[in-house]
Amino acid sequence: MKMQVNTDVIMEGELEKRSDNLLQFWRKKQCVLTRDSLNLFNDSQKKTKCKELKFQSIKKLDSVERTGKYIYFTIVTTDNKEIDFRCPDESCWNAAITMALIDFQNKKAIQHFRSRQNSERRVAPCV
Repeated sequence: MKMQVNTDVIMEGELEKRSDNLLQFWRKKQCVLTRDSLNLFNDSQKKTKCKELKFQSIKKLDSVERTGKYIYFTIVTTDNKEIDFRCPDESCWNAAITMALIDFQNKKAIQHFRSRQNSERRVAPCV
C-alpha cells in the first residue's frame, strides 16, 4: 500500500520504536507526521505502512526523557496502550507530535462546542 501525496505533512524522518515482544528491541521506522496521524513504515520508500496512529485514538504523549544521545517518549492510546519511541536529541519528534496532537484536540473541541451550540439554538423556543 503506497501512501498518497499529502499536503498535510508536518514532518518526515526516522524514529525508533520499541518492539512489543519480550526482548523489546529498538526498530527503526520511517515516519510521516500529518495533521491527524503518525504513520510508521518498515521501509524507506514508505510503500508498506506497518502502523497508523490516528490522533483520535491517542490520549497523550508522556514520559519524555533526555539522555546524551536520545529523547525517549511514550504515546498513550485511548485504550491505555503505551508505545515507546526514541529519536536523536536534535530531531524534536516529541515536540512536533505534541503540537500536532494539541492542534487536533483543539479543533475537535471547537467542532464539538459549535455542534452543541447549534443544537441548542434549534431547540430554544422563540420569544
